[in-house]
Amino acid sequence: MKNIIKNIGICFLSGIVVAFALHVFANPNNFAPGGVNGFASIVGYLTGINMGWFVILFNLPILILVFFIIDKKTSIYIMVYMAVQAVGLIVLEELAFPQYVTENNLIFACIAAGIISGFGYSIMMRCFGAAGGTYAISALITKFKPDKNTAFVSFILDSSVVLVSFFVYGMKIEPVISTLINLFLANYVIDYFLQGMKLGYKVEIITDYPEEIARDLIEATKHGVTEMTVRGMYTHEEKYELMCIIRRRHLGCVMKIIKRYPHSFANISKVNQVIGRFKK
Repeated sequence: MKNIIKNIGICFLSGIVVAFALHVFANPNNFAPGGVNGFASIVGYLTGINMGWFVILFNLPILILVFFIIDKKTSIYIMVYMAVQAVGLIVLEELAFPQYVTENNLIFACIAAGIISGFGYSIMMRCFGAAGGTYAISALITKFKPDKNTAFVSFILDSSVVLVSFFVYGMKIEPVISTLINLFLANYVIDYFLQGMKLGYKVEIITDYPEEIARDLIEATKHGVTEMTVRGMYTHEEKYELMCIIRRRHLGCVMKIIKRYPHSFANISKVNQVIGRFKK
């Protein structure tokens, strides 16, 4: 029950954040978000009806299919998220909630919409691996055509929104560019929150001084070090390999430590996500 309440709370938070971004920054400046919501926004603009109604109209049939065919639990949570988002859009309009309207400079509006909505999408993606109708369409295609590339579905939907927005919003280039910037920033924010929350660096060191270097690394970074015995295939001599995950701020002192010990070789690579006990 605690998990259910927590998950519903996450759906409410994500839906409200996305509704806020669309109402305040996207809708009044005539550019569309990506995916199914993009078509809901465009139809809302053409009809003069709040896009919240079309968010439900377009997503609900797809999610019902997912419920009966693929995943009941995930589809229910996405339905809650979509309902909150739709109701949020309708309520914000009824309350005449302030909007950021600009005629000459759309850049700030599309940046704000992309970052804020991307944050809302990332909450859903991180918890449920899905954030709306695009997921549902991809899941259905995978079910019946597992050999198909579902990433292509998102590309087609987003490209269609960009193309249609050119003709709907007065055949101007500004709405197209704003839609592209919004899509790019939203996806960038999603990637950051999915992969960059615990960004680290993996240091692999080949050395003859494992005890000394490990001691210095632990003292400087306060992170653990793993030791392995390895064999170089060029010299056929046994060496020691040390492996440590560190934060970005430790890079300088780690490189200084390695330089203290002659004939040591190090490889440093970026790690997008660290799971487990990894202190900041």
